[in-house]
Amino acid sequence: MLGGFTKDLGIDLGTANTLVYVRGKGIVVREPSVVALRTDTKTIEAVGESAKKMIGRTPGNIRAIRPMKDGVIADFDTTATMIKYFIRQAQAQRSLFPRHPNVMVCVPSGITAVEQRAVEDATKQAGAREAYTIEEPFAAAIGADLPVWEPTGSMVVDIGGGTTEVAVISLGGIVTSRSVRVAGDEMDESIIQYVKRQYNLMIGERTAEQLKMEVGSAMPLELVETSEIRGRDLVTGLPKTITITSDEISEALSDTVNAIVDAVKVTLEKCPPELAADIMDRGIVLTGGGALLRNLDKLLAAETGMPVIVAENPLDCVAIGTGRALENIHLFKSRSSSAVRSKR
Repeated sequence: MLGGFTKDLGIDLGTANTLVYVRGKGIVVREPSVVALRTDTKTIEAVGESAKKMIGRTPGNIRAIRPMKDGVIADFDTTATMIKYFIRQAQAQRSLFPRHPNVMVCVPSGITAVEQRAVEDATKQAGAREAYTIEEPFAAAIGADLPVWEPTGSMVVDIGGGTTEVAVISLGGIVTSRSVRVAGDEMDESIIQYVKRQYNLMIGERTAEQLKMEVGSAMPLELVETSEIRGRDLVTGLPKTITITSDEISEALSDTVNAIVDAVKVTLEKCPPELAADIMDRGIVLTGGGALLRNLDKLLAAETGMPVIVAENPLDCVAIGTGRALENIHLFKSRSSSAVRSKR
């Protein structure tokens, strides 16, 4: 049966990482959303993990870029090329006769109609037969096994690379949501700026991300931890090694973390009282890579007075939810056609 060769795909097209979910198989591709371009010939040198290794280490004629910024497309052609590469990778392990799959792509809840159309067009250009979009927090809630189709309130906070999506979901739809362009990348940038200000030391994105994962915390730790980092001394221009503490990283992250806390509070304030009572029973669920920041759940619980739970598999929730949504693709077909009619 020829139709058996077509497998629909769900793509978590993130600012930092892209995950591809194949229906019936699960997540088969997990790569950084990075493309290395040759500036002289305008050709693609590398995509994904191999391109990420080039960040900060490329010669003048090669540039490692992230074509997604704040959850939306910053460079259309490069994004389409990247999606095509990931679709091919997902299909490589399957059949000798790959057909154009239906593809479901997640987008931030605050996305404009133009940005949404750009995602759909880039996905079709990459080889999709039909492209559908699903809002990121809704996909995260499905992936975290929340009862999204029932008449009960669920609250999800998805902290990705470019955006933090906060949403209250009930009866298969988003009741109230907030999308702020403050997330993992902003945390890394805050660490870079803090080290530069305090130590006159320039560090790269990868070092900042490593610091965040190793000693980062939303609140000061009971036992202070330390980490050694290398960078370039801005006074002498020479390489230099310093030791930095977890308390300093907490201080560096405070503004970013507070912005996320504020987004959660604003969403709760807009939440209907019946749904707020449901959330008080079930708790706020954290997903995305930012959910792994230590003590973020404790800080949110203290600030909101609500129970806060980190999802079982926070990094994969959006991709799993996007893939599971393929089983209800007919609902998204009717949504997208009605959305097009309303925009006319």
